[in-house]
Amino acid sequence: MPDTRFDTKIAVLLREDLESWQRLNVTAFLVSGLGTTVPEVIGEPYEDADEVPYLPMFRQPVLVFEGTKETLTAAHGRALARSLPRAVFTSDLFTTGNDEDNRAAVRAVRTADLDLVGLAVYGPRNAVDKVLKGARMHP
Repeated sequence: MPDTRFDTKIAVLLREDLESWQRLNVTAFLVSGLGTTVPEVIGEPYEDADEVPYLPMFRQPVLVFEGTKETLTAAHGRALARSLPRAVFTSDLFTTGNDEDNRAAVRAVRTADLDLVGLAVYGPRNAVDKVLKGARMHP
């Protein structure tokens, strides 16, 4: 199998103090935004040998990292400074129950005051690496 090296990176950074279910939920929510606004990250639809169709998925791996609250805040600032496509998940979103309330919860808080628990970012590999400075791969 050839070792495909992508010149872009999809990364999720999670706050290290999340419960396991929260990590999975936050990751799923965060990457869903990238697939809808950055079409080049999506590959072609799948089909099995019986010609049953399946939805397309990302064309490259999603790398998951973790870090402290401070690491997440710094990464968010670096993603903004580089104007990279990004998605955020704040602690407030654990208390809402629908998309409209989620958006309202984020809108109610100034950028510098967001209590981030997750960040997804996409862009050139070296830029994403700089955004993630201080984070470590998720175990």
